[in-house]
Amino acid sequence: MKKICLYFCALLFAVHHLVGEEGTTNVVLFLVDDMGWMDSEPYGSEYYETPNMSRLADLSMRFTDAYAVPLCSPSRATILTGQYTSRHGVTSASGHQPPAKDGASPYPEEASVNSRFIYANSKNFLDPGITNLAEVLGGAGYRTGHFGKWHLGTSPEHRPNAQGFESTWFCVPDPGPPSYFSPYGVNKDGKAGGQHKVGNITDGPDGEYITDRLTDEALKFLERHQDEPFFLNLWQYGVHGPWGHKEEYTAEFAKKEDPRGHQRNPIMASMLKSVDDSLGRVLDKLDELGLTENTLFIFYSDNGGNAHSNTPDSKQMTAIKPGHPKYPSVEDWKKWAGPEAPTNNAPLREGKARIYEGGQRVPLMVRLPGQIVPGSVSDAVVGPMDLYPTILEVAGVEAPGDHIIDGLSILPVLEQKGELDREAIFTWFPHLVPAVSVRAGDWKLIYRWEPRGDYPELRELYDLSKDIGETNNLAKAHPEKVTELETLIEQFMDDTGALAPKPNPDFNEAQAMAVRAPDWGLLPKQCETEVIEGALRVTPTGETPFLGTAQVKLNGPITLKMRMKSADGGSGQIQWRTAQQDGFPEEGQRVKYTVAGGSEWEEVTVEIPVKGMSGTIRLYLPGSAMSTEFEMIEFLSGGGAKKAWSFGE
Repeated sequence: MKKICLYFCALLFAVHHLVGEEGTTNVVLFLVDDMGWMDSEPYGSEYYETPNMSRLADLSMRFTDAYAVPLCSPSRATILTGQYTSRHGVTSASGHQPPAKDGASPYPEEASVNSRFIYANSKNFLDPGITNLAEVLGGAGYRTGHFGKWHLGTSPEHRPNAQGFESTWFCVPDPGPPSYFSPYGVNKDGKAGGQHKVGNITDGPDGEYITDRLTDEALKFLERHQDEPFFLNLWQYGVHGPWGHKEEYTAEFAKKEDPRGHQRNPIMASMLKSVDDSLGRVLDKLDELGLTENTLFIFYSDNGGNAHSNTPDSKQMTAIKPGHPKYPSVEDWKKWAGPEAPTNNAPLREGKARIYEGGQRVPLMVRLPGQIVPGSVSDAVVGPMDLYPTILEVAGVEAPGDHIIDGLSILPVLEQKGELDREAIFTWFPHLVPAVSVRAGDWKLIYRWEPRGDYPELRELYDLSKDIGETNNLAKAHPEKVTELETLIEQFMDDTGALAPKPNPDFNEAQAMAVRAPDWGLLPKQCETEVIEGALRVTPTGETPFLGTAQVKLNGPITLKMRMKSADGGSGQIQWRTAQQDGFPEEGQRVKYTVAGGSEWEEVTVEIPVKGMSGTIRLYLPGSAMSTEFEMIEFLSGGGAKKAWSFGE
């Protein structure tokens, strides 16, 4: 059926040209990774320097209310399919992981007893059964090229060269680049050596910057196909971790202060400048080749700015391959950025991986000479599912008849000839802090199935016209609006086949409440927990009771400090595995600690010789059948980062 659709599209394209209509419009999609709404001059930054983004804004329609999904793979799949994440199934940033086995249930076999629901897994690839944008355009005579990050599948049938793109320059796995500087970790044969062994990225001269190199490859594509209709998919690795940067740029930004007082990370500023340089080169090449007037140019980001990777001990930093002469390191981050997160999305709330505005409101600028008024601004609410139908309409290409499109063409908005005929747009994001949101006019409702840590409310309602920072939850003040928007969400879930969370048969409410009170992430095994008088009481129910946590993401060695007491005292153990290890080693990676016993609080310190980034840590209780109480548990890295629970607060 897919081949029949593509053949029919090609036939329509031939007819389109036979009837003597004007030449086809080219398409360039310039996608930046992790670029927030406030991360450029056109959108209000006074710290970052982005003259080419300003230049593009002066020639484009700039959208103030454009959305993406809060993580990259879902947004990318939605762009290429025109479908909501709940329909195509890519709901999390898992495109670098192997696909699930055929016939496997979309739901995990079990869930934590602390979770009331079981949430469906994300697909780890763009489904080849879906006729994606590149395939439709390719079938209509377009030359198609993908350059840069993919993150939509690692198997051969899921890579861009098997999904409609005839010219490619990419690597897998690819949550970030193999390196920002050459050598990139891929040998010239693409088969051996380096961290990323699959794809067709080849090394350049030592020290070559990957943002510059993928731009070089994209410009070659433009030159090759300047006399043919083309679709250039230029998906930048910047400004994603591991945050390789040009030090000559970084040094200048280190001298600068933000008048707004929010953005101050010179590494991010440097990387954004490099992305801006790339944008300028592409715009210049289109001018040079005489292609600007008949090219639809879209500038977009895949999710909100990264506002959480705020220590040198974050996973992205410590995963850096050691020894590379130009590779950033923990010390490099400390030197230039200190404790700063990559960016700050103020006035928006939070950032990447969260369903608040900071996580999903992004820059979007669209240029189409002769049809879009230069320097125009639109507050139309648009999303990634709208690019598929918009591009096809501008290109004069019919969509496949059997392909469901959730988005709408925004061409009427671009040409200022009309508004979009829809009531609302939705964001389906059942991961991390699972939720779904709906934006209808100025109203936004966040719908959760259960509370999570710092997010205790099941419903959050905001009037974005008055509260863009989502500071005032109006759910209790406007119950009728909550009900109205809940109805829209239920219809959306039904229409798109959303895999709703299922009740967890192993859910233990008392245990969940006990752990939830101080924080999430301490999982009791062969024991029960409860918070009593400012302490976490842990009572054994089996022979080897322990608390497990995967939330201690610190670069070793690690110091554990505990304020605790145990009536009988005795010896306990700390066991760990690193982020790079699939399981716990049968031997080693354990250290002992001792508690004297009695009714008085004791300060216990344990040195844990972790090498690299910690993954999962188990805190085995002292050898006693009696309960153990903790007033405080604190893990610290040598760099000063920590993860702590204080049960008295």
